[in-house]
Amino acid sequence: MKYRSRVSDFLTGLAATIAAVACLTSATMTAQSEAGYPSRPVQLIIAYGAGSAGDVSMRILAEHLGAKIGQPIVVINKPGAGGVAAAQAAAASAPDGYTLMLNGNSYTISAALFKSLPYNILTDFASVSTVASFDMLILVKAGSQFHTVQDIVAYAKANPGKLNVGTLAPGTTQFLAAYLFKIITGADLTPVPFRTSPDMATALLRGDVDVALEFYAPMQALIIDKKVVAVAAAGSKRQYFVPDVPTTAESGIPKFDVSSWNAISVPAGTPKPIIDMLSKATIEVLEAPDVQEAAHRLGLEMHGSTPEALTARLKGDIAKWTDVVEKANIPKMD
Repeated sequence: MKYRSRVSDFLTGLAATIAAVACLTSATMTAQSEAGYPSRPVQLIIAYGAGSAGDVSMRILAEHLGAKIGQPIVVINKPGAGGVAAAQAAAASAPDGYTLMLNGNSYTISAALFKSLPYNILTDFASVSTVASFDMLILVKAGSQFHTVQDIVAYAKANPGKLNVGTLAPGTTQFLAAYLFKIITGADLTPVPFRTSPDMATALLRGDVDVALEFYAPMQALIIDKKVVAVAAAGSKRQYFVPDVPTTAESGIPKFDVSSWNAISVPAGTPKPIIDMLSKATIEVLEAPDVQEAAHRLGLEMHGSTPEALTARLKGDIAKWTDVVEKANIPKMD
């Protein structure tokens, strides 16, 4: 019996030693892998087509971040399906830092609006950093009877259901922003969704809609040519590209604060040292004067953040848009 006991003790000790060596080896390999990161090109998956505001901002980042980390960042566009295709591709990638994904408010809207999704934006991904933001503009045709936001609200209240507001398709920031405006102001307006920004702009110029909710970049030419006028910007401060346009807070509706924004995330399980390195590098890159200059020409505000700040923003926006969907009785989408 004593012999068997000694053998058992020996085998138990041996197993523990092997397990400890295995853990040490695994940790060493992981540390070496992280220390050598990146050793090959990194891919950046974007849920938008080439030329969109999201695509443009990410290409600015990709060029400069790639130079910063010493490896090219290859942009891969996967538009369509409400961002599902891009999210699924990114979530299925190895959590090794070689796959980045454009994240942002569009995914928080999807989380609020869809009955179910084949991914969870909070648990299937790890936050890295914010990248860019674009404040919503409230726009009217030149010569419109509406000169201020209060003009719009007063007309909508006096003429229930007669004020048509142009937005993009259901599920977009523009579409839900119309309902948020309605909830906050009590204005009885009718959201009119369009497939593309040019379609909405054409409708505004023709008078098919009285007001449009859109960002600066798609409307830049019409604003510069003074065919379209911004009566307010839905952000916390005046925008440098329309400095004479008051904020919605200055216009009497401070709760209508709507910014589209994007960010960088990686598949869940990506080592924290890699995430921290990417976040730090992104913050430094976006602060560079040449990056800021390139962004400003396009009406973009580019700024990085800690992973924790990005996660907090994702959670906050999901709660915000969920509240809008519920209060506006917007049917959940399949």
